[in-house]
Amino acid sequence: MPRSSARKTILSVMTPLVAVRRLLAALLLVTLMGPAAFAEQRQILVLGDSLSAAYNMSTENGWVHLLNERLSETAPHWKALNVSISGEITRGGLSRLPRAMDEHEPDLVIIALGGNDGLQGLPPAEIERNLQAMVETAREAGAEVLLAGVRMPPNYGAAYLERFEQVFASVADNTDVALLPGILDGFDHRPELFMDDRIHPTEEAQPLILDNVWRKLEAMLENRETF
Repeated sequence: MPRSSARKTILSVMTPLVAVRRLLAALLLVTLMGPAAFAEQRQILVLGDSLSAAYNMSTENGWVHLLNERLSETAPHWKALNVSISGEITRGGLSRLPRAMDEHEPDLVIIALGGNDGLQGLPPAEIERNLQAMVETAREAGAEVLLAGVRMPPNYGAAYLERFEQVFASVADNTDVALLPGILDGFDHRPELFMDDRIHPTEEAQPLILDNVWRKLEAMLENRETF
């Protein structure tokens, strides 16, 4: 057999073998990566104030960054985007949310605002209107919402405190969204987990905030799309 013919015969045999090997390698890669290999990347938008903005600490130590670490292990097709700003009030969050929704197109929004409104003594009725408008804005864009409330220090007077805490429950009832009544619940009585101002949690408290959020968020992720 001429040498050129022999080479063509060998190549004709090798080509299907190479194709089969590449196919098997691709199937193995998909098997190792699991269903997440085909999952569409989904976004969680966190709209909050200093409690969510890693105030006075490295961003990597804040609870939103810790949330992304947990998502990478349990739901890798989900990612949290943090647009929280220290000092933000609900009026500011409401003005920023439409642009954030357009830019990031999140599937789920965590609204964690209201604390600064309370510290400034703003009318609870105004806080409620702003929060409800934010929920409606997110909903109209097709996102699910988790509303995270916060409790005020006792020195603001019983009447204001009671009305302030009713705000979050009222918004949740009116809009039928998931509610985390207090983002700092479970450790807000432990001064060692707060900075000197007694308002902002320390780095050691960030995993506890994440655990509070996760107790509500995990079920929402499962309902939105199976891991």
